[in-house]
Amino acid sequence: KKLMRRFGFNSNEGTFDPFTDLLFNGLLGFAFMFALAFMLIKPTPEEAKIDPNAEYIITVTWPDEHPDDVDTYVEDPQGNIVWYHTREAGLMHLDRDDRGNYKDTIVIDGVKINNPLNQETVTLRGVMSGEYVVNIYHYLSNSVEEVPVKVKVEKVNPKIKVIFYDTLFLEGKGNELTAARFILDKEGKVLSVHKKPKRLTILTRDRK
Repeated sequence: KKLMRRFGFNSNEGTFDPFTDLLFNGLLGFAFMFALAFMLIKPTPEEAKIDPNAEYIITVTWPDEHPDDVDTYVEDPQGNIVWYHTREAGLMHLDRDDRGNYKDTIVIDGVKINNPLNQETVTLRGVMSGEYVVNIYHYLSNSVEEVPVKVKVEKVNPKIKVIFYDTLFLEGKGNELTAARFILDKEGKVLSVHKKPKRLTILTRDRK
């Protein structure tokens, strides 16, 4: 008994409670699993960075779930134009021809999935000096009300900077508006931005 007391084994120091011990071990295990899951989910600084591989991004949006079809036209200094029939031209790329709420709902395994976002994006994967023209075109109108369309031009590298942002209103089928015309130097720096109208749809009639 003296030997047991010497090493801390004393049968008189209370009774063993298996439920308390089990509860403590369970909480300890839960805390460990939570910490491990957090470390796995948290992105590293390298993973958190977004590199769109573009110099400029042009984004055109109109109200979610709106039925009208709005098209984006962008012309570069060499006269190349990206639009829904020519998704790549020069250093420009149109990511998607968004047609309003057309085909915004798909069925997967019997479940309907809806994408309410109306958005088209044009990326400039490189720059050349000269003027770029950004137009929006009301291709199809399903309502009598004008459609508010937001146009944003962002310089991506070396850091994101908005060089143009405005809301324009398309008034019906066939309405074409010039949102922005911006001039870049050979280094990709913006020299000026203005909105003098220029029709691009007429220039694409022989390019289908």
